[in-house]
Amino acid sequence: MLSGIITTILLILFVVGSIWLFSPKRKAAFDEAAQLALDDTPEKPL
Repeated sequence: MLSGIITTILLILFVVGSIWLFSPKRKAAFDEAAQLALDDTPEKPL
């Protein structure tokens, strides 16, 4: 019984996380993060 409840909770968390991850609202943030590795501009010193 307990393992079924845990499995259901984990499945719900997975579905909610997937919806959040592939949300069109997040596309700009993920595109910006993807370009960080390709950015050749030097960082400003502190």
